[in-house]
Amino acid sequence: MKLFMAALTAATLLSPTATDPGHQALPAKDGWANGTTGGSAATAGHVTTVSTRDQLAAAVKGDTPKIVYVSGTIDANTDSSGKALSCQDYAVDGYTLAGYLKAYDPATWGRTKVPSGPQESARAASESAQAARVEIKVGANTTIVGVGASARLLGGNLIVKSDNVIIRNLTFADAFDCFPQWDPTDGSTGNWNSQFDNVSLAGATHVWVDHDTFTDAPYPDSKEPTYFARPFQQHDGQLDITSAADLVTVERNVFTRHDKTMLIGNSDSKTSDAGHLRVTVHHNVFDGVLERAPRVRFGQVHVYDNLYRSDAGFDYSLGVGKQSQIYAQNNNFQFSGVTAAAALHNWGGTGIHATGSVVNGASVDVVAAFNAANPGSPLGTTVNWTPTLYTDLQPASGLPSQLPGSTGAGHLG
Repeated sequence: MKLFMAALTAATLLSPTATDPGHQALPAKDGWANGTTGGSAATAGHVTTVSTRDQLAAAVKGDTPKIVYVSGTIDANTDSSGKALSCQDYAVDGYTLAGYLKAYDPATWGRTKVPSGPQESARAASESAQAARVEIKVGANTTIVGVGASARLLGGNLIVKSDNVIIRNLTFADAFDCFPQWDPTDGSTGNWNSQFDNVSLAGATHVWVDHDTFTDAPYPDSKEPTYFARPFQQHDGQLDITSAADLVTVERNVFTRHDKTMLIGNSDSKTSDAGHLRVTVHHNVFDGVLERAPRVRFGQVHVYDNLYRSDAGFDYSLGVGKQSQIYAQNNNFQFSGVTAAAALHNWGGTGIHATGSVVNGASVDVVAAFNAANPGSPLGTTVNWTPTLYTDLQPASGLPSQLPGSTGAGHLG
C-alpha cells in the first residue's frame, strides 16, 4: 500500500488532472517504437518513487513490468551513503592528469600510436571505477518518469540493452567523464574521447524517449580546457542508439548546447547493423547543438517536424552515413552564420529524402543546397523506404511557435 500511495503521489505531482503518465503506453502508429508499453502494466508492488542513485539503480533492474518515478535531483556521482564523489575519488593505480599529459605529450610520444603503458592503464581503471557508479542499467518492461518539472539525473548514464522501455519527463544533465582518453591517431590532429552518454540504447528494442531535456549544464563544453591543442572532451553523446538497437521513437525532447548529440549506428564496420536501427525522431528542439542531430549509419530513420537552432561552433544537423536511409520531412532550421547547405553532411552516404524544409523562414531544398556547396560529394534524393508509422505531420513554418514551451521535461501532458 505504501508503494501504491507513493505512485499516486508522484502522478499527482506531475499533473493533478492528467492521466498518470507512468501507466501510458506509446500511442498507436507513433513512430518505429509502435507497440511499446514499458512498465504500463505494472502492479502496485512494482511502482516506486526514487530520489537517490542507489534507489534508482535497484528500481530499474529486472524484467518484471515496473514504473519508476524520479523525484528531485539524483546525482550519480555519489556513494551508497549519498556522499558526493569527485574525480580524485575515482582515480586509482597512480593516475593523475599531469602524469598522463606528460606521458603522452605528442612532442615525445608522437602521433602515430595510441597511448599504452602505466598511465593509460591507470586512466582506464579509473574510468571503470567511475562507470561503476554513473552507469545505470535498465531492465526490460520499464517506465521511468520524472515527477514534476524538477526531476533530474545529474552525471548519470542510463544504459538500455533490453526490450520495451519508456523514458519520460527527465532532465539529463552533465554526464561527464573524469578520464578522457587521448588518441593522437583520431583525425589529423588527434582528439580526446570520453565514454559516458546521457542515455545509451545499445542493442535495445522498443524504446520511447519522450519529453526529456538533455544538457551539459552546469559544465558545458565551453568551460573545458584544451590539452595538446584539442578540447578536453568530457562529454560523449546525449542520446546514442547503437549496436543494432531497433524500433525507437524519440519525440518532443530538447537537446541543448552539446557537441556530439545523437548517433544512430557507431561504426561503418558494423555491417550487422543493417536491417536494424529503425528510429523515428520527431517534434524535438535541437538548440545550439553542434552536430549529430542525428548522424545515421545503416538505419531507416524518419526525421520530421524538428526545430534546429544553430550556435557558435555549429557544424551540421543531419549526418548522412554509410547505407543510411534518412527520410526527412518538414524540419525547420534557424541558422546564423552558415548557409542552408549546413543542414546536411555527407559521411559516406548516398542519398537522403528531404522535403518541406524551411531555413530562416524560407522554403529550401536542402539537398540541392548541399550539393551546390559540395559538388565533390553530392547526395541523391531517394531512399529505399517510405514511412507509414506517423500521425501528426505538420508544416515546418509553424514549428518555431509550437515547439518551444511544449517540449522537454516539465511539459508533459
